[in-house]
Amino acid sequence: MYNAYFKCIEGCDEKYPLDEIIYSCKKCGGLLEVYHEIDPLKQKTAKEWKDIFYKRLRTTEYPYGSGVWSKKEFVLPNIDNENIVSVFEGNSNLFWARLLEKELGIRELWVKQCGITHTGSFKDLGMTVLVSQVNNMMKNGADIKAIACASTGDTSAALAAYGAYAGIPTIVFLPRGKVSTAQLVQPIANNAIVLALDTDFDGCMKIVQDVTKDKNIYLANSMNSLRIEGQKTVGIEIIEQFDWQVPDTIVIPSGNAGNVSALGKGLLMLEELGMINKRPRIVVAQARNANPLYLAYKNGFENFEPVKAKNTIASAIQIGDPVSYKKAVAMIKEFDGIVEEASEEELADACALSDRTGLYTCPHTGVAIACLKKLIDKQVISKDEVVVVISTAHGLKFSEFKTEYHEGKLKDIGSKYKNPMIELEADSNKVIEAIEKEIYKRGRA
Repeated sequence: MYNAYFKCIEGCDEKYPLDEIIYSCKKCGGLLEVYHEIDPLKQKTAKEWKDIFYKRLRTTEYPYGSGVWSKKEFVLPNIDNENIVSVFEGNSNLFWARLLEKELGIRELWVKQCGITHTGSFKDLGMTVLVSQVNNMMKNGADIKAIACASTGDTSAALAAYGAYAGIPTIVFLPRGKVSTAQLVQPIANNAIVLALDTDFDGCMKIVQDVTKDKNIYLANSMNSLRIEGQKTVGIEIIEQFDWQVPDTIVIPSGNAGNVSALGKGLLMLEELGMINKRPRIVVAQARNANPLYLAYKNGFENFEPVKAKNTIASAIQIGDPVSYKKAVAMIKEFDGIVEEASEEELADACALSDRTGLYTCPHTGVAIACLKKLIDKQVISKDEVVVVISTAHGLKFSEFKTEYHEGKLKDIGSKYKNPMIELEADSNKVIEAIEKEIYKRGRA
């Protein structure tokens, strides 16, 4: 009844079945997207779809308890359930940032904590879909030896974990010395073939594209639009958690830009099916040291020039030539979007300020919160708005950064909110004196 296939985003008539190993249009070379036939989906009312999703919420019936696969008909409608590779990802917390919203001076602020999913990042949402489709193809006779990706950390962790769970070999290409220890050890622990290359992410991306010209090695990066189908559920899930009410603004950090197009795609699908009647504004947040989308936005998207990404604490978005640029621009325009940037000091301080209110933010979420603060201060975002920040990874993956921040060891960063340990002799009087001093000082802050 339901059907989906690959379709060229450049307006070609070309379309391809989802079990074909293809990443760009044969006719014009454009990127592909997964296109869903909407009319069959419209046979159910908006209320019926909402009731179906609610009934499946966290159920133990495989695979529908997953935040992704509870929306199977919107994602990969034709895949066999027994071939789905899921660890019940998604269903992540929508954290009410009550203290942080007061610090920023905004009516309501919520943080979608995608970092509490299986491997600690939102990349799980897309990887369950891609690995499931590959598993389905292999079970139906496709000669695929392995799945490969270039990564700045989180993509490789997700691919390695889902590949290990499915029993499919995985290969990851990482820029040497540019990912955190936690991100590096994840694919190693999950028995992936890990290649650390003397280049940046963009260099790794070029190599993985060369390697996957061999049709026996399947490409898992976001230029493969299967991943977008899983990642688009983050927007659907946010609206679902708001009881199908739409927030005013959603802020999302971006590097390769696939998450931006995914967020917009999910929301547009809800609109087309009558499940929402307004759109949020989308704000895309970039680190100043890797800001090609921001620079293009500043010139009205008249032209796009890749940049040589500089080192940034927000290493997962240290990308100067985003593969999904065209898709992202289309969604930014659809959603009255804004692109903002944050300096290294701004993002580091935003992380620390957020953590003081009970969060434990990754540096990429710090970029989003820093950009939100700037837009509130500029009065671009009204203080009366309801805002959701998408947190893309867990702060525990970046403990070295947080330790160095609070020790004041980050180069050219003043660590405005640092909270170093107090080292004392084991003397009760001195301990009591130090406690009283700190309580007084913090009460005056």
